[in-house]
Formats: sequence, C-alpha cells, structure tokens
Amino acid sequence: MSWQQQAACRTEDPELFFPVGQSGTAKLQAEQARRVCAQCPVKESCLNDALAAGDTSGVWGGTTEDERRAIRRRDGRRRSAAGRPGGRDGR
Repeated sequence: MSWQQQAACRTEDPELFFPVGQSGTAKLQAEQARRVCAQCPVKESCLNDALAAGDTSGVWGGTTEDERRAIRRRDGRRRSAAGRPGGRDGR
C-alpha cells in the first residue's frame, strides 16, 4: 500500500493544497491545508517524496514552498560540508 492511500488529504479537495499567493486568503488556505497535514499518519513520507521530486508548489508534508526551499538549501550545505576535508564525515 502506498503512502498516498493512507494520507489524510485523500478525501480533501486537492485545490486546498495549492493556494495562489502568500497573503490574505491564500495564507488562510495554506494554514487549513497544514492543519490537515498535522493529523496525517504519512506526513513524513509525503514531505520526503516532495523533496525528492523537487515539488515547488503547494503544501506537502505540512510544509510550504518556502519551507521546502529552506530545507533543500540546508541539506545542500550539509552535503557540501560533509564532502570537504575536515567536514562532518571526519575526513
């Protein structure tokens, strides 16, 4: 069984998870979507898939577009630091 079949959003209107803009009604819509995600048993799988696929729009795994961009930047810096001599991998 895929994580999508267990997702809390499977019975919600998909449009809820794709607000247009970042203020006013769109901000309220994103918060409503995030409340659905907060109750989801497969939230981490959803987020991991969105990060792996490079999804740049909508709410996935309880995160907004900006939050996923920040995660990607942070993870990229960690990988970069780990590959340098004296980095996190102990070289």
